[in-house]
Amino acid sequence: MIHDGIYRGAREGFDVVLCDTAGRLHTKKELMDELQKIRRSCAKALARARGVGEAEIRGPHDTFLVLDATIGQNALAQAVLFKETMDFTGLVLTKLDGTAKGGVVLGVCDELRVPVRFIGIGEKIDDLRPFDPDAFVEAMFGDPGDAKA
Repeated sequence: MIHDGIYRGAREGFDVVLCDTAGRLHTKKELMDELQKIRRSCAKALARARGVGEAEIRGPHDTFLVLDATIGQNALAQAVLFKETMDFTGLVLTKLDGTAKGGVVLGVCDELRVPVRFIGIGEKIDDLRPFDPDAFVEAMFGDPGDAKA
């Protein structure tokens, strides 16, 4: 299905096609193997849509790892395993609407050299926002009454 979705999106002129792998457990080898298959399927669809050989397309343009801000140090272990399989290009940090500040993301960004692209601060579509590093630092280290990440 992912192949057909990407091919159709390209054929119909869409700029973006989003594909969600629905919360794979990054520590399960068989699920990580499935992610590799999904990446290869994306590459095949992109090659087909562009009329080029599969060897010319490595995978999707962007792959984001979505991390729950409440999981703490487990986030780094998940990110390392995910990076070995998917070579992701960015992070999405969710659940920043509660007490979690997402400090572990600093370690993930430093260790794996990937940027935070978006943050989630709630359940609504408008609660997913582009990451603002200045607001994040202010929320982490500034006056708690001024937090606005």
